Amino acid sequence: MPTPRATATRTRLLDAAERLFAEHGFAATSLRTVTDAADANVAAVNYHFGSKEGLLRAVVERAMASVNRERLRLLGELRAAARPPGAADLVRAFVTTGAHLGDPQAGGADLRPFLGRLVCEPDPAIRRLFGAEVAPVEGEYLAALTEVLPHLTPAEVAYRYRAMVGLLALHQSGTLTDFHPGPPPEEPPGPDDAARLTAMLTAAFEAPATRG
Repeated sequence: MPTPRATATRTRLLDAAERLFAEHGFAATSLRTVTDAADANVAAVNYHFGSKEGLLRAVVERAMASVNRERLRLLGELRAAARPPGAADLVRAFVTTGAHLGDPQAGGADLRPFLGRLVCEPDPAIRRLFGAEVAPVEGEYLAALTEVLPHLTPAEVAYRYRAMVGLLALHQSGTLTDFHPGPPPEEPPGPDDAARLTAMLTAAFEAPATRG
């Protein structure tokens, strides 16, 4: 069992890595920079995570753990219900659990800079690492959507699914808000972003099959 001191060191390394990877990107952040910020040493990184890539994997896992658990719980409830779920049910469960990820007003740490940088990383290996951490849960949703959308080929469902994940990531990172044109200066109150995304993405999934 890890000692309190070892646990504290591990947490400091995760916190420092999350912040520095967000500010500078994974490739541009050296382990020495992370360990200096965490008041630790490189041996501690190797002990707790095995490598720099292992450290990134642990940061991603920590960031996504609660969302993955909630998504699985909601999917289980939908599958156990008397009425089979439709596309709207699946999209709502997926989107609402991720829409506030990293929002300090939701009571959590601000993960938006980290997620925004991660989604935009030019190195495909980094994006694959992130994908590997979320694939087991997201694969369950992709399979469920494929089942309830028989008018679409599996390849078409997968394409629309990737578009959903990308749009949600832009929202999570705050990038979507900054796109031009921005909202009107005095935009009247309306549905929250999760409801807007759910409605728009449901319509996208239920749209007719794309013709070549």
